[in-house]
Amino acid sequence: MASLTAEQGTPDVLWESIRQEVTDMAAREPVLASFFYASILSHHSLEEALAYTLAQQLGNGVLSDLSIHQVLLEAMTEDTETRDRMRRDLSAYVERDPACNHYCMPLLYFKGFHALQVHRVANWLWRRQRRSLALFLQNRASEVFGVDIHPAAEIGGGIMIDHATGLVIGETSVVEDNVSMLHSVTLGGTGALAGDRHPKIRCGVLIAAGAKILGNIEVGQGAKVGAGSLVLESVPAHTTVVGVPAKVVGHPREAEPSREMDQRINGGEG
Repeated sequence: MASLTAEQGTPDVLWESIRQEVTDMAAREPVLASFFYASILSHHSLEEALAYTLAQQLGNGVLSDLSIHQVLLEAMTEDTETRDRMRRDLSAYVERDPACNHYCMPLLYFKGFHALQVHRVANWLWRRQRRSLALFLQNRASEVFGVDIHPAAEIGGGIMIDHATGLVIGETSVVEDNVSMLHSVTLGGTGALAGDRHPKIRCGVLIAAGAKILGNIEVGQGAKVGAGSLVLESVPAHTTVVGVPAKVVGHPREAEPSREMDQRINGGEG
């Protein structure tokens, strides 16, 4: 019998697909059968499985994996938006990453997905004034995954963070829906001033590896930022910028470059 989503009472097709994927993998690789059972097959929902996987990695001598599991599951159970965005993130990996051909892969193995979901819980805690615990989770995620996202940063759904190592997102950053980022991207400030000081990334943006976007500036909808670029001024919608400092060099053919993941500067521009 299919699992039911709590809010709709309808079959959870995504969760059932993941269970079937893992069942098939366990048959092909019996040495991992116990891992697949503990991580996926022993749980009743996608949220339970994700909370278990994250807690196993985040627990330490200060706060046990059981305590962290309870916090993660509390957020995922109570907050519909957190659940919805997590599922959209999961789908984004399968849609955009040619190395990802199963929904279970980000759930089990991809630290970019893991770090983002820890942030979603930390943000939920931050907004409820449970800020010490939010900062604890940020710190653990930074240690474990090499990804540092401030709990106050606002991040939409359908986000893919590929490889993820070295990613930094500052406190007042905003990342809207359907954005793709690669490793070593920084959404940072430009000094020690307080207040609104970090970038605003609009829908459908693609930020390639190593790009640094600094200050309270906007990267417009459907823009593309080339690898290694230093962006210090706002980027118009549907443009491609590259360089140090970044300059406009073209216009992407796609309305949302994040979905196509075409990081070329020449040949792919309209």
